[in-house]
Amino acid sequence: MFEKIRAIVDSPTTEKVIIGLIVINAITLGLETDKTVMAAIGPFLIALDKTVLGIFILEILAKLLVRGWRFWRDPWSLFDFCVVAIALLPSTGALSVLRALRILRVLRLISLVPSLRRVVGGLIAAIPGMASIVLLMALIFYVFSVMATKLYAETFPEWFGSLGASAYSLFQIMTLESWSMGIVRPIMEVHPYAWIFFVPFILSTAFTVLNLFIGIIVSAMQSEHDDAADAQRTALHEETGSVLLEVKALRKDIEDLKSRLGPHNDGIRFDADPLP
Repeated sequence: MFEKIRAIVDSPTTEKVIIGLIVINAITLGLETDKTVMAAIGPFLIALDKTVLGIFILEILAKLLVRGWRFWRDPWSLFDFCVVAIALLPSTGALSVLRALRILRVLRLISLVPSLRRVVGGLIAAIPGMASIVLLMALIFYVFSVMATKLYAETFPEWFGSLGASAYSLFQIMTLESWSMGIVRPIMEVHPYAWIFFVPFILSTAFTVLNLFIGIIVSAMQSEHDDAADAQRTALHEETGSVLLEVKALRKDIEDLKSRLGPHNDGIRFDADPLP
């Protein structure tokens, strides 16, 4: 019975079924946001949602039974457990907001699709480098925010009246959202040379620091891909080595058999069918 459960848990077919259920559940949760759909087939959608959740729970329990303590050492298994556990939290009264967290089940696709796992692994590996860039960005924002507050607080207090307001306005400018017609050109009507302040800021943030983010993330993902390729090559090498050892052992058995047969084995072919 235990081996049957293990075979079901490790089966590629089971993984494909779970992926299909996750997609179906995501569609179901999306349809539940439509009042017209809920009025028509609401009970069916709720029953389907509970059925899918029950299957997810059975899957987690089966993995716990098969893998034992190894389940808790696998980060992706812990991720799946937390996502399913959140769906079991009570969603009535003050905790009704937790019903919205049911959509987190869709994130289980990350742990089941290898390509998504590599992407997330690359993002996690990029966090240390990104932290350094965030610190650099914070320094740049602080310097420019202080300068902007001192330069434009009196004439444009709604945008640069305080350090926080300046930082937020500069963040909007960095994202290039209505930065020219919405902020910079009105300022230039009062301060004609304001472009000398804003253009270097945009160049140093939107076109430089943000591209550093992209570079670090791409580098981390490439490293993650290389590690996966190295792991595959190592596994292939180990498998090839085991095959070679078996071939050597087989040749040794043949040599031993030839030596036991003695000088009368000259006409015997050892590449034919094995002796009965």
